[in-house]
Amino acid sequence: MAYPIEKKLVVGISSNALFDLRKEDEIFEKEGLEAYRKYQNEHKMDILGIGVAYPFVKRFLRINDVYTEEQPVEVVLLSRNSPETGVRVFNSIREYGLNITRAAFMSGGSAVNYIPAFNISLFLATNGADVKEAVKANLPAGRILQNEIHDDDTFELRVAFDFDGVIANDEAEKIYKEKGMKEYHKYEKEHSTEELGAGPLADFFTKLAFFQKLETKNRQKNKDYKRILKTAIVTARNAPAHERAINTLNKWGVEVDEMFLLGGVDKSRILEVLKPHLYFDDQMVHLDATAIKNIPLVHIPFGIANEEKL
Repeated sequence: MAYPIEKKLVVGISSNALFDLRKEDEIFEKEGLEAYRKYQNEHKMDILGIGVAYPFVKRFLRINDVYTEEQPVEVVLLSRNSPETGVRVFNSIREYGLNITRAAFMSGGSAVNYIPAFNISLFLATNGADVKEAVKANLPAGRILQNEIHDDDTFELRVAFDFDGVIANDEAEKIYKEKGMKEYHKYEKEHSTEELGAGPLADFFTKLAFFQKLETKNRQKNKDYKRILKTAIVTARNAPAHERAINTLNKWGVEVDEMFLLGGVDKSRILEVLKPHLYFDDQMVHLDATAIKNIPLVHIPFGIANEEKL
């Protein structure tokens, strides 16, 4: 029996994150709403190119292909389009074979207030204002940066996270920003057994980790089982600050496939090897789309690292 939406892992996504609407956005900016509507209606049967989040969404929905009875994940479209201009988006969804059936069309407005109504654990959008609005309201959102993405035929879904300010709160980052590295290491050592509070994507991360546990069980039953999910943490933490991060995950009862404790090493060196379908970080310095090629990068505008920008 399929899960009701209240029990599913739900991702909300904007049209611009799922498909390439840069040309249409340019028409809107230069010529206005009526020209945009006219263009969309005239081209409603033209299939849109894939957007930055498409490779993630395609693989995320494959979880339902493994758990066919439960159908435990869902993607909901949250669009600034009007219903009539959204016809092209749903024609494209159908053409790509994506099982997306629920949507909110806001006719130019923000759908952020409807994130809880759809039980969304992650909202991906290219609109920075929408994402900031969501994060200010303590809702789980990230701005996916425009980057040239070339999807391939790999089956596995790979999702990578920064730790502080993304999975966990920014308690440790505040100590580092206010008191420096030496006091930060001292503080984290003294509090190594205390779990950190949840960050904006804690719920999304822990629900993904649940599927990893199921996959481990499936692998134990069938050695030929092909894993569909890999998670990774890519953090600037290193020893001795690593203890608190690991203890936090243990107390939450979650596991991660790979963990990289970089201590200042450029994160792009790891990401280029890992090739995640999404990488989340609260600091823009680690999200240089000109340096990190073919990787969807998501900025989480949360905490002390973004206070001056919010």
